Amino acid sequence: MTSTSSDNFKETLKQQADIVRIVGDYVKLKKAGAQNFSGLCPFHAEKTPSFSVHATRQFYHCFGCGESGDVFTFIQKVENITFPEAVRLVAQKLGVPMPKVSFSSPAEARDAQVRMALLDVHVRATAFFQDCLRRPEGANAREYLKGRGLDDEMIARFRIGYAPDSGFLLRDALRREFDEELLRESGLFSWKESSQPSARSSEGKQVLRSAQDDNAVEISAANDEQRIANSESPQLVARSSQPAAIYSKFRNRVMFPICNDQGKVIAFTGRTLSTDEKAGPKYLNSPETPIYSKSRVLFNLDNAKEAIRKLEYAILVEGQMDCISVYAAGFHNVIASSGTAFTELQAKLLGRFSKNVVVNFDPDTAGARATERTLGLLVEEEFNIRVLTLETGFDPDLFIRRKGKDAYGAALKNSQKYFDYLIDRARAMFPARNSESKVKAVNHLLPHIQRVPSRIVRDELALEISQKLGIDSAVLRQELKHAATTRSATQVKATAEAQITGAERVLIRALASATEMQAGGARSSAREGTDEEFDPARQAQYALQSEQLYEGLASQSLLEALLGAGTETADVMALPKTEEDRRLLASILMHEEEALTPETVEGAVRALRRIYLRRRLEEVQLGLQRPGLPLEERQALLQEKVRFKRALMDPGLGEAASRAS
Repeated sequence: MTSTSSDNFKETLKQQADIVRIVGDYVKLKKAGAQNFSGLCPFHAEKTPSFSVHATRQFYHCFGCGESGDVFTFIQKVENITFPEAVRLVAQKLGVPMPKVSFSSPAEARDAQVRMALLDVHVRATAFFQDCLRRPEGANAREYLKGRGLDDEMIARFRIGYAPDSGFLLRDALRREFDEELLRESGLFSWKESSQPSARSSEGKQVLRSAQDDNAVEISAANDEQRIANSESPQLVARSSQPAAIYSKFRNRVMFPICNDQGKVIAFTGRTLSTDEKAGPKYLNSPETPIYSKSRVLFNLDNAKEAIRKLEYAILVEGQMDCISVYAAGFHNVIASSGTAFTELQAKLLGRFSKNVVVNFDPDTAGARATERTLGLLVEEEFNIRVLTLETGFDPDLFIRRKGKDAYGAALKNSQKYFDYLIDRARAMFPARNSESKVKAVNHLLPHIQRVPSRIVRDELALEISQKLGIDSAVLRQELKHAATTRSATQVKATAEAQITGAERVLIRALASATEMQAGGARSSAREGTDEEFDPARQAQYALQSEQLYEGLASQSLLEALLGAGTETADVMALPKTEEDRRLLASILMHEEEALTPETVEGAVRALRRIYLRRRLEEVQLGLQRPGLPLEERQALLQEKVRFKRALMDPGLGEAASRAS
């Protein structure tokens, strides 16, 4: 497709698109003039609407943060996707067939093509699991779902399926259409690394065997980059180890697809039906992939978003079965966090549809703590929050099955304002009416008050708390003022810790596991009973030491301390040299949400390789901008630039790719 025809298509599509309707899928808009609509900006936190959409001129502008653009710019920013993908998404929303798409570089085209292919893999896998559920081998899974009160309509609505107790059936079914390298990227399979070195032939299969006509891509790049890229077709670079045969990660499990808010399957949760101790965790989630980031996904948002807009509030529960049961009972505005504790990104995603939420987590101790963490995030994003606390021993799923949907509806109507819930919880935790208990109750509530952005609201809460706890409101205000003086320092520490990537956290945990083994801790084992014992520390040490991937990272000094430990001590907290590193290590080890597996550690190594390559690419690009650069040095930098870009195109990001320099 020529550039002219591409521009013509985009202009025609933009003329057909109603920006008010498309933006309205993400922001609740109200008419604010003859042609203007306004709402809360999705790009920054605000209480008073400053985000405007002009219906006739087809553009948006925020008077608060200054963001502006057309319908494509909006979709690109709000979905965090490339421009060509934004054009494609708008076309899908309008039902307009797509011509071929031009990308700005081979790497961008490659990333987009892999993401589209992975979506296709998940479509096929979903159909495979659904088919297995209907077969004789799915009898136990059907019985389990029946016992949870799910009928055929709900099973079909949520596309629930069954993963057979075989490591190869899904693999063999998908191999007919997809290359094994792509299947490894999908998160649906496990494998062991062989110690035998090998290189991939230039005549080997490509990652993508084919693409549908509407998914075809057309690559355009700078002349000097394209010339070199065309002279050598991008192939997977030689690896120091070749992956052995892959096998299914999910076996003998009821499969719950996880969808993005557009309804596309991007991951799975598998609930085991086995009681064998080698079956793995009760619930197993897909790892993060190019199309799935668990901190950015809300389970059932695709089904719930219209009901959330219509009813002007969401019900937030913890588990997927809780979510499905509440939905089946007729409360279609229900969502759940997806395989992770509730995150800031999930709060921002929910805020696109409504700023009113009822939080209904389990009433046990862990559930109460999760509720408080979630409330803190929602408070900072300025949600209007209520808390639904069910009877002890009842999660939403069990409550509905035992007491019925009418009882749940009544409980929903009687949900508490969020600070009433917190005050009642503080009083229950410190029931004595003496001064010591009051101090403890206030100290418990202070962090929650600190999170409230508005000073006026904080003052109102201080008055309410002082009345309910029977303390002087002036004293409480003084405590709040004192807490506010330390808030900025706390935020600086939180910002520093936030610079640590998820990949660094995984590898820090892996390195720290070496001292656990010295102290007599159990060594993690691979899924197969016959596999050798898995040593996460050894795997992390090899990659980090041989490739120096930690250089320039925010956690470099901590990683160096852990790498240099050897077998000298079993006290992991004694290894870091600075207090800041000790705090960071303690924070990471105290929040271990996911088990260390070979795939998790390898995924973290790949992520650091990508960071390393991108950093080197940025250095080269800065070098090219130097004035008066000699021609010979410029040509050398251009070749370096192409080599780094080609290395980033390797989906496996093998060890040799990180040495592209």
